[in-house]
Amino acid sequence: MHPEAPDAGAIRRLAALAQQGDLGTYARQIQRLGGCENPVRMEGHRIDVHATTGEIVREITDHNLPAGQLLIRCNNRRATRCATCAETYRKDTFHLVTAGLSGGKGIGPAVAGHPRVFATFTAPSFGPVHNRPTAGRCRCGRTHPDDDPALGAPLYPDRYDYDSAVLWNAHAGALWARFATYLRQQLAARAGLTRTALRDCLKVSYAKVAEYQRRGAVHFHAVIRLDGPDGPEDAPPAWATAELLSDSIRAATRLTETPGPLLDGRAHVFRFGAQIDIRPIRSADFTGTADLTSRAVAAYIAKYATKGAETAGTLDRRVRNPVTDLIGTDVTDHARRLILTCWRLGALPELDDLRLRKWAHMLGFRGHFSTKSRAYSVTLGALRQERADHNEAEARERAAAAGHPLPDPDTVLVLSHWRFAGTGMTEAESWLATARRSAPDTEGEPT
Repeated sequence: MHPEAPDAGAIRRLAALAQQGDLGTYARQIQRLGGCENPVRMEGHRIDVHATTGEIVREITDHNLPAGQLLIRCNNRRATRCATCAETYRKDTFHLVTAGLSGGKGIGPAVAGHPRVFATFTAPSFGPVHNRPTAGRCRCGRTHPDDDPALGAPLYPDRYDYDSAVLWNAHAGALWARFATYLRQQLAARAGLTRTALRDCLKVSYAKVAEYQRRGAVHFHAVIRLDGPDGPEDAPPAWATAELLSDSIRAATRLTETPGPLLDGRAHVFRFGAQIDIRPIRSADFTGTADLTSRAVAAYIAKYATKGAETAGTLDRRVRNPVTDLIGTDVTDHARRLILTCWRLGALPELDDLRLRKWAHMLGFRGHFSTKSRAYSVTLGALRQERADHNEAEARERAAAAGHPLPDPDTVLVLSHWRFAGTGMTEAESWLATARRSAPDTEGEPT
C-alpha cells in the first residue's frame, strides 16, 4: 500500500532537499525514529571533544540536521498516542514479566519453580451498572452485546456514588501498598513466624498492571511470587507453596483498607471489592485448562500496560478546561460525570494532595500503570539500555564499514545542550515515515 501524495508545500520541501543531495539523509533521520508517530523536536547542539588533546572530533547542530531540529522518539506508552512506541513498551513489559516467571534477562531459570499466582483485585460497587452476567440478563432486563456502549454505565446515574468512585481510583495505589504489608503479615502468621523472622527466610515479589473496568474503576492484575530471602536466585522454603500464597492473599485482601477523606460528614474508607480471582501459574508449556501458563500471563499484563482510562470512555490527555475540552469528544456521559466530579472535588483544599484536577482524564487514578517490586526481575530501564547499546554497536559497525568510524566513547567528552522545540512531524516528514515504514527499527540521533 503506497502512502498518499504529500501536499504542495511538502513536495517543494522534498524537491529542494533532493536538488541539494540531502533527501537521503533526511529520510534516514526520519527512519531512525523507528516509526514514532509524534516525535519530540529539540534545538541545540552536541560537541564531542577528545578528552586528552581537546580536539573537536564531531559536532552536531540542529541547523545541520535535515529536519532543522533533532527528532527523538516520544516513548509514549499509550497505544492511542503512538502505536509504535507503545508496542516497544508492550514488548519490554512482556520480557520483564516473563523474566520473573521463566528466567532470562539476568534471571536464572530456577525461578520457574518458585510458587507464583496470577491474582485480580477489583473495586467495590458504587452502584448497579449495565453488565453481562455469566448467567441471566442484566438487571435492566436486556442481554447486552459485548460492544454495547451502555456496558459499565450506571442503571441509575443520579444515585451512583461518583464521589466514592473517583476517590477509590485516587486511593487505589495506597490500598495496594497496604495490601502488600498485610500479605507479608498473613504469610508470617500461617508459617508460625514473626514478620522479622519471615524476612530471613522468604521474600515476596510481584509485578502488576492497572486496568480500567468499563465503569471507570481501576482494578489490578498481579503476578505474585515467593522467593528465598536473596530473591529470584534463591529457592523459598518447602512450606512456602502456591496454596499457602493463595490463602494468604485472600486473607490479606479481606483485611486491607485505607482511610479516605471526611466529606460532608461522611468518613470514606476504601477496600477492595468482594470479587478476587487467584490462579496458580504453571510452566510456559503447561497445556491444561485450569491454570495459566507463564507466557499467557506475561502477554495479558503487557497488553494492558499500553492502555489507559480511554478504555472507559474518557480522554487520553489531560483536561485543561472541563467545559471546552469535552466539547466534540467521544467521552461517554458516565466518564464525563466522573471527570466533572474530579474537577469539583479537586477544588477542595483538603484534597489538594490527590491532585484530582491534574488527573481528571484518568478519573482520579494517578499511579503508574505497570509496577513491580525491586527483586521481581529486570527493570524497564535495563531493557532500554540493552537496546540502546545494541543499536549503538550496529551504528558503529555501519560507520566503520562506510569508512567513517565513530569516536571511541571511552576517550571522548560529550558536551551537549538541547531544548524542547515542539512535537510532531511536518507533512513531508509524515510522508517519508509512511513511505519507509517497513525500514528496520533503530534509535534516534545521538543526544
